[in-house]
Amino acid sequence: MATVIVHATITLDGLLADPDGAVDWMFGRPSAPEDYSVVERVMGRIGAVVGGANSSQTIEDDELPYGGMLKVPVYLMTHSAHEPIERDGTTYTFIVDDIAEAVALAARSAGDGWVSLLGGSISRQCLRLGLVDELHLDIAPVLLGDGISLFAGLGQRIELERLETSAYASETHLRYRILR
Repeated sequence: MATVIVHATITLDGLLADPDGAVDWMFGRPSAPEDYSVVERVMGRIGAVVGGANSSQTIEDDELPYGGMLKVPVYLMTHSAHEPIERDGTTYTFIVDDIAEAVALAARSAGDGWVSLLGGSISRQCLRLGLVDELHLDIAPVLLGDGISLFAGLGQRIELERLETSAYASETHLRYRILR
């Protein structure tokens, strides 16, 4: 049975990107082999991804989940129907307005692996619906002060159980289970 996770690199103030959507703050930081080990372990378990489609429903190099490194099924939320797109061994399936369906399809594809939810809106919707099992957060040591938040507007309290915490050269890695 798949585990549904919110997987995100965020700033210490909980932001995914600056106000314009840029994530340049993620790059060029000192790193340690342990940081890479945490990321590789998570990526090795991901069996499917759910994210949001861009407005033109295209798959561009700068918007591939995980930079195109994962070759797993990707389910993209959209408001209008679109045929699946195959690119570099990955199938991008567009799901119209039904996040629960997207997560269910991704869970079937992932088998006993993880379904990674990408983006603030997708993550908040799934948290509200009770579809999330765990949070996997990589916290970069920077404060942006303004930008796109992972959790702002969630609108409900969710209790968590800490499963794992580690900190190395570039990030603090947190893993929590959602308590129901």
